[in-house]
Amino acid sequence: MATKEEHVRKPEWLKIKLNTNENYTDLKKMMREKNLHTVCEEARCPNIHECWAVRRTATFMILGEVCTRACRFCAVKTGLPTELDWEEPERVADSVQLMNLKHAVITVVARDDLKDGGAGVLAETIRAIRRKNPFTTIEVLPSDMGGVEENLRIVMDARPDILNHNIETVRELTPRVRARATYDRSLEFLRRAKEMQPDIPTKSSIMIGLGETKEQIIATMDDLRSNNVDIMTIGQYLQPTKKHLKVQKYYHPNEFEELKEIALTKGFSHVEAGPLVRSSYHADEQVNAAAKHTQDKQQ
Repeated sequence: MATKEEHVRKPEWLKIKLNTNENYTDLKKMMREKNLHTVCEEARCPNIHECWAVRRTATFMILGEVCTRACRFCAVKTGLPTELDWEEPERVADSVQLMNLKHAVITVVARDDLKDGGAGVLAETIRAIRRKNPFTTIEVLPSDMGGVEENLRIVMDARPDILNHNIETVRELTPRVRARATYDRSLEFLRRAKEMQPDIPTKSSIMIGLGETKEQIIATMDDLRSNNVDIMTIGQYLQPTKKHLKVQKYYHPNEFEELKEIALTKGFSHVEAGPLVRSSYHADEQVNAAAKHTQDKQQ
């Protein structure tokens, strides 16, 4: 483990291959023309070149680019957001159509300034994509929206194909890592989502390397499963800027593989685990795996 004064050297397996081919440049141009934001860019995701240039997928970030929370791991801007843009759902739907996406991921900044936490715009974005792209599956990644049950119901009534809400870290580190959000509120959010729409898969993610123990990671798996979460992703925390929390440990790919095997024994329908895995990493494959798992249980 690193002390506060030390920096852990980044290992070879975290080196990223850059790819700025035509797919990458086309997607970047379209995002600017449509005045859209992606978590790929705002959160400095390490997989942006693979997703944009090779897989031609992107995670849209709606409700602006300014978050009302200042989590100590996240590179998204923090401050006072601008007013709501009710034309944004149609622009997102148009972009999904232009990209010919089979699977669309929609995330949101935390909007604690709004009574509904942004649920109304998120639900309208789901409906807009459905109208223009009836064969596209939709995954949404909201904040806890203040823990208000009615806000979550607005989103679930719009029927996304996957409800994703990240627990982010283990219980013991949550107060130091997350702002305003709590561990138990996230578990409650995920449990309520499943209760509202039992057939919609739920998903959550943790990042490791912040000082947690293996036992704490496994306890988080158990907590997620006890709240009926179907899909789990586990990735390496990477410090986005010097202002953010330092990396305490870089996990070896073999350690991620071991954690994946442990998670699968817990009963998750699908698990992604690896140094560069992020919440929406290979999300198009996850929705198919979740659907197959549901079909198998019904037979």
